[in-house]
Amino acid sequence: MSDVPEMSDLLETEDPGFQQVLACVFGIQRHESRTYLALLDHPGSTVAELADVLDRDRSNVNRSLTTLMDKGLAERRRRLLDSGGYIYQYTATELPEAKEMLHGALDEWVERVHRSIEEYGADDEADAATE
Repeated sequence: MSDVPEMSDLLETEDPGFQQVLACVFGIQRHESRTYLALLDHPGSTVAELADVLDRDRSNVNRSLTTLMDKGLAERRRRLLDSGGYIYQYTATELPEAKEMLHGALDEWVERVHRSIEEYGADDEADAATE
């Protein structure tokens, strides 16, 4: 069973929380939305640091971060270490920008739903008009 909330989950919830909306609209799993929120509170974190904060395995956190970057909700930058080598640090997309992205995605979805409603039966009506 998937951990990704369905739109029906969101519609059936009288007062959905931000984390639920985030997961539903972006089609991400709940643990990924939790990772985004933790990253907001801990900008510039490494995978290991986030794994400690979230009490999750580093490989799982790394996968969550990859998903968040794919969705435009996080970015990664490489920091060179004085001792040589580098580490990756992750930062969440700022909350105002993420909210804009959510509004945009919801507006697009609503437009598609309205179009589906309006187009339903249009073929039947056109066929009836030509008969």
